[in-house]
Amino acid sequence: MYPSIQLDQQTKYASEGANVGHPYPAYISPTVRSVSVSRHWSTGLCHCCDDPANCCITGFCPCITFGQIAEIVNKGSPQCGVSGTFYCMLLATGLACLYSCSYRSRLRGQYDLHEAPCVDCLVHFCCETCALCQEYRELKNRGFDMGIGWEANVDRQTRGVTTVPSVPTGMMR
Repeated sequence: MYPSIQLDQQTKYASEGANVGHPYPAYISPTVRSVSVSRHWSTGLCHCCDDPANCCITGFCPCITFGQIAEIVNKGSPQCGVSGTFYCMLLATGLACLYSCSYRSRLRGQYDLHEAPCVDCLVHFCCETCALCQEYRELKNRGFDMGIGWEANVDRQTRGVTTVPSVPTGMMR
């Protein structure tokens, strides 16, 4: 179906950026490839002191920070208090890291973030408060006001959007 390409043409195209053995230039692709590019976290895992207020709150009562994160990641349902209370009950059993690592995975999925510095469960098992602080900062750096919840954030984002004024149709004289 396609004309055969001589070896000298193939090396010419390969030098233009295509894969070796691929007879087309880099800008012509016989198949469409969708490659998702993972992004880096906006702050590091151990940069807790970048937000000292959140660092103190998370250190003394991580259920508050977790509830705020869970409400934003879940888009408002369940609310902060429900998630925070459930997290607090699990904290007493020592299983809170299993619950919170699932939210880290969801957050990474929503914003296409690297699973760094290691797998989510291990991050939450070894550095629970650091992980919660990092997730809080990530959402805050993405424009969320963590203190007002999901509904108020959505309202704040849509309040600035206005519609195009309507133009009367037909002849007006």
